[in-house]
Amino acid sequence: MPRMFIFGLGYTAQVIARHLQVRGWEVISTGREGTLTFDDEGTVRLALTDADHVLSSVPPGNEARGEPLDPVLERYSDALRGKALSYLSSTGVYGDAGGAWVDESSLIGAGRRTARCEADAAWLALGARVYRLPGIYGPGRSMLDRVSAGRAHRIALPGQVFSRIHVEDIAAGVLAGLNAPPGAYNLADDLPCHQNLVVEEACRLLGVDLPPLQSLDKANLSAMALAFYAENRRVANGKAKRMLGWRPRYPDYVAGLRALRATISPIVASTAPATVRGVQR
Repeated sequence: MPRMFIFGLGYTAQVIARHLQVRGWEVISTGREGTLTFDDEGTVRLALTDADHVLSSVPPGNEARGEPLDPVLERYSDALRGKALSYLSSTGVYGDAGGAWVDESSLIGAGRRTARCEADAAWLALGARVYRLPGIYGPGRSMLDRVSAGRAHRIALPGQVFSRIHVEDIAAGVLAGLNAPPGAYNLADDLPCHQNLVVEEACRLLGVDLPPLQSLDKANLSAMALAFYAENRRVANGKAKRMLGWRPRYPDYVAGLRALRATISPIVASTAPATVRGVQR
């Protein structure tokens, strides 16, 4: 039975773990939902000894708080030698491209996520398969949920473009890459677009009116959301298609949201708050 060790069994890693288990893999993990405690070094090292493959979804530490660049590499890098490695990174490493396309040959490090760029580079130096991910959505974490909770915004930023990826397509990409050459791979859908289009499709599927169109200043967004809107790029996925034989099951937000809407009960969907009627689309 092949064995996968996962550092950080979070939202995306849980989906990957489930698919591995269906394929007959044994999965051992750290994290809130994991089987081991990250700080239990003796037990973690023993489990790593028997692991065929290691996947990390642990984000870089906060330098301002004195946290290590990468907690996994800081403590366990010596135990990773000889293992097949995978790392879940972010397309944030490309920074703001002014709406242009970026691919794995694009320069990294020019954006706001210096720690992420350094962690990305460190895993690449170890010979890992590094999966750079844009905005992740899926069951319980999609625009349908934000609309239902009254937390969706339409922002007046003409020309702003983002890429996104369904969590099931991430899992499919990681599984397709288990034996692929080391290197960086973008896993993104085929249709980068303005976030407003995603909001509008979610409202249409739920049968509710659109939230008002607002300026960025008036929307009262969190610091994380503001940082999201500070970058503008289209993420190319051609390398993953060529090298991994991967194709997104949900090639655009329409397919992804429609599939998610089909899993929501009519009672739950009907609780989505109605917004201002007559708002121009």
